[in-house]
Amino acid sequence: MEYKDYYKIMGLSRTATQDEVKRAYRKLARKYHPDVSKEKDAEAKFKELGEAYEVLKDTEKRAAYDKLGTNWKAGEDFRPPPNWDEGFEFKGGNFTGSDAGVFSDFFEQLFGRAGFHSPGHEPHQFHARGQDTHAKIYIDLEDSIKGTTRNISLSAPEMDAQGHVQLKHRNLNIKIPQGIKPGQHIRLAGQGDPGLGGGKAGDLLLEIAFNNHPQYRVSDTDIYLDLPVTPWEARLGAKIKVPTPGGIVDLKIPPHSEQGTKLRLKGLGLPAKTPGNFYVILQIALPPAHSEEAKAAYQKMQHEFDFNPRISMGV
Repeated sequence: MEYKDYYKIMGLSRTATQDEVKRAYRKLARKYHPDVSKEKDAEAKFKELGEAYEVLKDTEKRAAYDKLGTNWKAGEDFRPPPNWDEGFEFKGGNFTGSDAGVFSDFFEQLFGRAGFHSPGHEPHQFHARGQDTHAKIYIDLEDSIKGTTRNISLSAPEMDAQGHVQLKHRNLNIKIPQGIKPGQHIRLAGQGDPGLGGGKAGDLLLEIAFNNHPQYRVSDTDIYLDLPVTPWEARLGAKIKVPTPGGIVDLKIPPHSEQGTKLRLKGLGLPAKTPGNFYVILQIALPPAHSEEAKAAYQKMQHEFDFNPRISMGV
């Protein structure tokens, strides 16, 4: 996926005001409109311009785009930094602006899937309830298992008096419920946008995601661990110690276990009305052969075992 420099496409500096963004778009749209333009590749440039304008005209998308930083070059291979969208507060629900399907993979990766949208222009009403706002936060697996309280930082875009987009920041203490899963939300009543004419404030909805764990992965309420075992533990069976988020437990490996064998520890997954399970996936690890003695042991195995793992392939 290629990085798109939307400011370069529109011939703007990163400090451009929203009015300057609008003027640049009008000028370039006339220049590259396929119906009137004689420029080479006018249609492609017009489409690229429309995508850039879709981002830079919207304070939320622009602030999120700016959050990626400036260490990227147009056209270079791009993957969003881990957790780049953490704590970014935006209004409304899923993306409902221009049709995301007409834009690039770069646009969809950032905005089509992140939940950003261009809010409609609703008439101001006296005593109107404020809009709900949304943000994504990342927690550790252990936070969900034990339940905890965390301080989070949120950033929301706003325009200053000169028309520049800037971020305002706030900190909140929130309670992480025990057993919460990725994709679920925590609703904080009254922490969204202020109401109009004395109306109630909207709510803040925090979408939960898990930080990558060095050992475990989560699927719904189940937790998985890829566990290295020796060839003799797998073939002969063994009783071994296994780490789980709740502590070390004993696990019995049945004889004749294979690579990828899945063993279940019932109820040791995420807490829930029906707790999830903890699954151990056996990964057979081979001892190194750095010494002459170790090499001799492998040579002995080679002679003593009549074993061809590729026999089913006819070779």
